[in-house]
This record gives sequence, structure tokens and C-alpha cells, in this order.
Amino acid sequence: MAIVSIIAIDGPAASGKSTLGFRLAEALGYLYFDTGLMYRAVTWLVLDRHIAITNQAAVTLLAEEIPIDVSPPSLADGRACDVVVDHRDITWEIRKPEIEINVSMVSAYPGVREALTLQQRRIGLRGRVVMVGRDIGTIVLPDADIKIYLDASAEERAHRRHQEITARGGKVNYEDILAKVIERDRIDSTRVVAPLKPAQDAVIIDSDHLDADTVFEKVFDLCKS
Repeated sequence: MAIVSIIAIDGPAASGKSTLGFRLAEALGYLYFDTGLMYRAVTWLVLDRHIAITNQAAVTLLAEEIPIDVSPPSLADGRACDVVVDHRDITWEIRKPEIEINVSMVSAYPGVREALTLQQRRIGLRGRVVMVGRDIGTIVLPDADIKIYLDASAEERAHRRHQEITARGGKVNYEDILAKVIERDRIDSTRVVAPLKPAQDAVIIDSDHLDADTVFEKVFDLCKS
């Protein structure tokens, strides 16, 4: 059975690509690499060094100069991978609320995206990787063995996120989540550098009426065929 080595999964926020990517990597024994982690890592660096998030030049310089590595998990503490910056494990640090609040601005800077594309490509070309993001098949790894674009309507994605939050005991308004999803789509699809869109040779999967198991089975079969 021939198995592909480099798998790219793209799609809008809350489309289920992270769940798919993690399951696929686990099934194949590959590195699961959500490229959003790198943008979170840069955001952590900016805040840790007390640099203004609005200082685009300084933020970009950090992304260009500081190596970020993503590797298979070294600890069985629930992490999907290790995120290391300057020999410091920041895997859980980048999950804090202050990172969540600021990462969208950092990820919109063209210079940051260009710098991190090179870092992501370096890791991706090692092979045996499932890389998840918004521009993997189009920009980061245009020669990936398989490219998946996982899509779903904004309403369905907002509904899923609302269910996730309420299942954890959180209280949130569906309309507020929907507004944020739509705004994130607007930012991602209209940015100058690497806008969100399917690669021309991507397999597009609309998951509006598919559960996670069905999506996984479809993509796993593609990897084996």
C-alpha cells in the first residue's frame, strides 16, 4: 500500500480541519502540524518581549530572525506536538487568552506570513507530515502529495463552535460567534499575501452534512489510493 508523505489541509476557521489533520496524522504516524501554532509563537514572542503588537516592522523582524520548531510530542500531557522557540518549550504558553486576542493581527502582517512560510516549508519538506492551515496547498507546500480543502458554511461552523463552547459549560451567543466567523473569513480571504482559497488541484470537501468520521474516512482513503 503506497502512502503519501506530505499532506496539506486548508480551509476556513472552524471547518474541522484541525480535527481531521490530527486524526489523519495519528493514523499514519506522522507529525501533525497546525501552522497557526507558528503565528501564536510569534505573538507569544512579541508579548514576552514587550513589543507593541501594532509595531509591524518589529513584529516582522522577530518572525524573520527567531527560529521556531515544531516536532512530534515529547511529553504525554495532551499536546499534539512540541512548539519550541529559542530552545524554550512554549507549547502550552501559546494557548493563553492573551495570545488568542492578538494573533489575528500578527498573522495579517505580510512580512510575518512570508517569514513563517519559509519556516513552515522547512518543516514540511522533512516529509511524514500532515500540515493544516489556510495557505498550505497554495503557498507553503504547493507540491504536496495530497491537498485537501475542507469547507463548511459560516452558519454550520458557528453552530459547531457554539456547541463546543456550551458543552464545556461556557455561555456564548450564537450570533456573536457567527459574526466573528464571518469577519475572520473576510480577513483571511481578502489579505494581500496568501489569501484563503483552495489550490487548483485540491480535493474540496464540503462538510456541512458530513460528520467527522465520514470526512476522515474519505481523506484516509485518498491517502491510500
